[in-house]
This record gives sequence, C-alpha cells and structure tokens, in this order.
Amino acid sequence: MRVFIAGIDGYLGWPLALYLSARGHEVAGADLLLRREWVAEVGGDSALPIASRAERLEAFRGTRGFALDFRVGDLTDYAFVKGFFEEFQPEAVIHLGQMPSAPYSMMDQAHCVWTQRNNVINNLNILWAIKEVVPEAHLIKLGTMGEYGTPAVDIPEGFFEVEFRGRQDRLPFPRQAGSWYHQSKVHDSHNTQFASKIWGARATDIMQGVVFGTRIPEMGDDWRMRTRLDFDQCFGTAINRFCCQAVIGHPLTLFGLGKQKRGFLPLADSMRCLGLAVENAPAAGEYRVFNQFENAYSISELACLVRDVAAEIGLAVEIKRYDNPRTEMEEHYYNPDRQHLLDLGYEPTRDISLVVKEMLLDLCDNRGRIEAHAELLIPDIRWDASRKRSEVIG
Repeated sequence: MRVFIAGIDGYLGWPLALYLSARGHEVAGADLLLRREWVAEVGGDSALPIASRAERLEAFRGTRGFALDFRVGDLTDYAFVKGFFEEFQPEAVIHLGQMPSAPYSMMDQAHCVWTQRNNVINNLNILWAIKEVVPEAHLIKLGTMGEYGTPAVDIPEGFFEVEFRGRQDRLPFPRQAGSWYHQSKVHDSHNTQFASKIWGARATDIMQGVVFGTRIPEMGDDWRMRTRLDFDQCFGTAINRFCCQAVIGHPLTLFGLGKQKRGFLPLADSMRCLGLAVENAPAAGEYRVFNQFENAYSISELACLVRDVAAEIGLAVEIKRYDNPRTEMEEHYYNPDRQHLLDLGYEPTRDISLVVKEMLLDLCDNRGRIEAHAELLIPDIRWDASRKRSEVIG
C-alpha cells in the first residue's frame, strides 16, 4: 500500500516510516522540520542524538536497499500538498504533521494563534487534497485523548447514545479541551467528520494517549535510525521527562497532587496501532474514532514506576511535588473505552516497566545532553500566567 506520512521527521513520524516500510508498504512523507526549530526555540535539545534529514535518508537507503521519499515542505501550502499527492497517489494518509504541545500553545497570543492556524489549515489542506486527487484514500488523523477532557462519565470511542426529552440519538461525545493546542485538535475532528459526511471521505480519528519510549525493533543498531526524545517543558511528555530527570539525579517533577489520570502507551505499541488502522480501512463515508492507549495511569503512579525501575539499575531517585502550572482538575473520574483496536488484533504491552528500563539505559549513555539543559526541567509556562515558575510544595 502507498502510505503518505505528514510529519515524517517527528517523534512518531520517523519510526512509523521505518515500521510501515518494514511491513512492505511504500512510504513517502513530508515535513518542514519545525519540531527541531520549536525545541531549539524553547532552549531544549533531544536527549538522544538525532540525525539530520540527509543522514536519516542515507541510513535508510543503506539498511533497506532503497530510497525513502522524504521531502521538506509546508503542509499549509496547498499547492505543495496537492502536487505531492498527484505524484505519489497515496492510498492511505497518516496525518502527524502538527504542533503537538499544549504548553507551547499557551505561551502567549502569538503561539496560540500560530498553533490554531497551522494545525487547522494543514488538516483542511490534506482533506481537500484527498477529495480532489485521491478520493478513495483513507485518512488516519492523529488526535489526542486530551480532546475529551476529564468528564465525570465513561469516555466512549467518539460517539455515545443519548436520551433527551424522550428522544434518543447517537451523537459525537462532547469535547472539553484543556489548551489552545487541544482546541485545534477538536476543530480537526469536527472538520474531518464533516468531510466524511459531505464528501464520503474514509477517516479514522486516533484519540491517542501519551506515548513514551526510545526505540522500536525496526530501528536496528544504527544511531541515525533512532527517533528523538524531548524533555523540555513544552515537548517532553510525562514518562519521557521523568526518565530524563532520573538519569541525572534530578527529582521527578510531580505536578500538584499527582492524581491526574491519562492514557499512555509505548512507542512500539503506537506503531502497531497505527499500522492496524492503515491496514483496516473504513468504508467510504465512514468516520470512526479509535481511543489508542495501553492503559490509564495517574501521574503519581508513573513517577513511582520510574523511581522503582531506576533503583533496579542503581539510580537513586526522589519525587517532589510542584505546584501545577496547568489549569486542570487535580482529582477526577477517568474511564475511557478502547475496544476498537482490540477488535482489530491489538495486544497491549503489559509490562511497561521493561520499556522504562530500556529508556533509562539508553538515556544513561547520553546524560550529558540532559545535564546541559537541566534548567528546562522546571516549567515556567503557566496557564493562568500568575507566576512564572513552578515551586516545590511537598
């Protein structure tokens, strides 16, 4: 199958290109390399050495025996997107090419507006390019579990049955985003569903949990095939950030009560789930939603897990609570469904401690890269802007 990956240079995009090509798919993709610029803008760096685009392409050709069509281009430029689709004729389009950080979108007016403009417009461009060039192609759009917020009821996969004033209907489950970034993803979901309704587009909306991990088997031993791993306040997600803190002896930064629950899954599981979505397309006009995560954990549970696994390899780690820079519920009900991918054959990784151990060992070899930016481990971007830096509270 011909698969186009938007955002092919990213944390998920690059390993997905390796994973799908190893499964026999013909892969092409585009990226403006902005993730590298965003991380540099906030003063960060990848905890693992990350190869340049040229080095990645050279390594890909050397290990696979053929070239990867990876072009630098702007997805908000419709002529670029349409032209690429006309040439490549994708049968599946995986859209990962958006700004993925809640804190980055909350920095100020400029970052808020840029996030909305970039994310919403590039998703619309992809929808229009599918309509005009490859109307039978299947769009797999990466959403986020954060679109749902933390409602006091179970979270279905996209839709639920509702009864109101004696009448019943099947409706989209309400979205309650918690940042300007998450709001942009809500707009994308609405626009994608609308395209399915009026154009008959095939679409899978992936409500993905937080991904963690440093490698997948398809990367092999060549460092140039590895993906990035960020730990700054904007692009470093919970387990990845905790592991980076652990290897340099920095206290794990537990925000607030640490009882916030979210869905998480290892990097390798994310690849398997996206692969299943690609290889099992919906019908024409069908808009379906997959909640994609291995399990739901509290932030405190994850901090304790990293501390305990670190102890197994001789790293002494402490946990400290900091006031929460975000505006969010500290304690809440959280019970999302995740049946659709299981029905397609997804088997979650049960022992995430093994993934954490692998991460810690990889990061120990690169602790100097983390130490050089240790000041980024305490956030200063706040949702209410009342203070500029989180402080220890316990």
